[in-house]
Amino acid sequence: MQKKLDIHLLLDTHAFIWLMNGDTTLSPKICSHIENILKIGGGIGLSAISLWEISMLVMRKKILLNQPLYWIQSCLKAPGVYLCEITSEIAVDSCSLPNNFHGDSTDQMIVATARALNIPLLTRDEKILAYGQQGYVQTMKT
Repeated sequence: MQKKLDIHLLLDTHAFIWLMNGDTTLSPKICSHIENILKIGGGIGLSAISLWEISMLVMRKKILLNQPLYWIQSCLKAPGVYLCEITSEIAVDSCSLPNNFHGDSTDQMIVATARALNIPLLTRDEKILAYGQQGYVQTMKT
């Protein structure tokens, strides 16, 4: 995993897809925040579980990527983008998140990654945002 100081923001899977595709769903304020992180030499992170989630979305035809593997590989080569591996700390924390976080395993891994790195998680997922309001993870709304 990258040093915790290198990564300033973790992107939920949908936020990563939007950012990499230049989707206007991300607000100008969020895009500016990401640009500022990159300008100071910081990075944005993507949980390794998000690669699996993207592949599942393609397989289930929920998103269309002409060449999913090529798309993923080129996105991970973008300056300031870091892949956050699933460490033993993240794996264990994902199964014991405080206050009975909901049962979506992918979300559990992503939340545990943000907690382990002690950085905000950019998401529009209402369950994750509500969990953040309870103080269990730092969140930013897309």
